Amino acid sequence: MVETISDIGEFGLIRRIRSLLAAEGIRPKRVVVGIGDDAASFLPRSGYELLVTCDSMVEGRHYPPGFIGGFDLGRRAMTSNISDIGAMGGMPLYALVSLGLRGDAPVSEVEDLYRGFLAELNPLRASVVGGNLTDSGDGMFIDITLIGEAPKGKVVRRNGARPGDVILVTGYPGRAAAGLQLLLSKPNDARLSGDPLVRAYAVPSHRALVGQAAARTGYVTAMIDTSDGLAGDLSHICEESGVGADLFKEMVPLDGALANAAALLGLDPYDLILGASDDYELIITCKEHHVPALQSIAGAQAVPLTEVGRITDGRGVSLVLPDGERRSLPCARWDHFRPASSKSSGSPSSPVSRP
Repeated sequence: MVETISDIGEFGLIRRIRSLLAAEGIRPKRVVVGIGDDAASFLPRSGYELLVTCDSMVEGRHYPPGFIGGFDLGRRAMTSNISDIGAMGGMPLYALVSLGLRGDAPVSEVEDLYRGFLAELNPLRASVVGGNLTDSGDGMFIDITLIGEAPKGKVVRRNGARPGDVILVTGYPGRAAAGLQLLLSKPNDARLSGDPLVRAYAVPSHRALVGQAAARTGYVTAMIDTSDGLAGDLSHICEESGVGADLFKEMVPLDGALANAAALLGLDPYDLILGASDDYELIITCKEHHVPALQSIAGAQAVPLTEVGRITDGRGVSLVLPDGERRSLPCARWDHFRPASSKSSGSPSSPVSRP
């Protein structure tokens, strides 16, 4: 018989989670009080700034129930938060996890969820130090607050880009969007679970190590992750910095698997690359003479860092075609309350929108 949350109750589940974290997680020396009291406490490090972010995932809204197992779901939820810390040049330290659970959910699924959290946190020497549990009724939700740190004066924001700066991007944007479209095209095809593009959607990778190393050079003028897609998040940099941007189509990296999937689906691959997605790559801007140093840093992490455009003194983001034609790009980023603004994350009824 499957053991459910109702069988052991809230406090039994807390004990189970606490034991799992003690056995499989990491407790850094600066944590004074962890799980088990009214609040966690830790000693901040002199010479560092604290970074705090939070993100939520709701079943049926941000991920398709039944398709992503507990372990992968835990990784996905934690990655979105780690990516935000890394996009400011920091590293994660401590996570607070609040869960809304159904009483009939198996305890093993919750344990798998926490093992997914730890799979992303442990390599970075970060840990879960607290949280909350509640009965959510019909659907599950995950809410994570992540605390990180960065050396004082090395935090990178969105507002530092200047005309003439080079625009760089890590990896191959659009892979998660392609995976999502494959999943939507054949939702009952079990073979898709192992497809690399579908995996890129289900379990995206963060670039926190690249972001931290790049920020410490002092060469980065602005940085952001691509949780809203390449064009959408570049527009965030433009808005905050008061600048425009030109993306050169022939320079944008095109992943071979993405190109094949787009052909199969009858889609333009550049719509997937530029539109809303869940890739968690990094957009970095810098002066032209600093490009080789930053590419070397990314290369040390086996991460491609490709020059894709220039910051301009205009407004908005334009795509420059090989023949010199310029096309203004719509801001196709995810808006939770205006979902029609996203082309890649599905309709309001699709259980696949971004966190």
